[in-house]
Amino acid sequence: MGRDKSRLKLGRLTMLEHIRAVGKQSGMPVRIIRRDIVPRCGPLGGIYTGLQSSKADILLFVACDMPFLSSEILMKLCRMLKSSQKALFVDHGGFAGFPLLLRREVCLPLVARQIEAQQLSLQELAKALDARSIRPPRTWKNQLRNINTPEDYQTALELITQARANVITNSQAGE
Repeated sequence: MGRDKSRLKLGRLTMLEHIRAVGKQSGMPVRIIRRDIVPRCGPLGGIYTGLQSSKADILLFVACDMPFLSSEILMKLCRMLKSSQKALFVDHGGFAGFPLLLRREVCLPLVARQIEAQQLSLQELAKALDARSIRPPRTWKNQLRNINTPEDYQTALELITQARANVITNSQAGE
């Protein structure tokens, strides 16, 4: 995108504010990783920072470029992690991605080793963790939408505008 995606506005809120609101709606504590302990490691830098700085047993990681996520999906994902599993990743067309859940105690040392070895992809991490991968139902498709390009951002703006128009139309019909 060439700029900080977390600050892009979608309607009245930035993408980061959308994610923060969904986290709060879920009832889970929300922490925003603003600066990675180990810079220039992509998503693994944020994951390592979260694991290193938290005392929680299980951490749910969500990317700021997924502003259409719902708290219902986040809560369902949390219920899907079995006690015998180290990690759970959402499958995006055969690729491990966000949102993801990690057990801090067992994952932190492995994430540190991945960073030391410069194996910085989520795919490598999922493989190293022998993570569970869940294929989301089709009904989750729009909520798992990433905004990675200017075209994706334009589509997201159109979706927000349509959603707002639908809310106004529905509220007027109820008058």
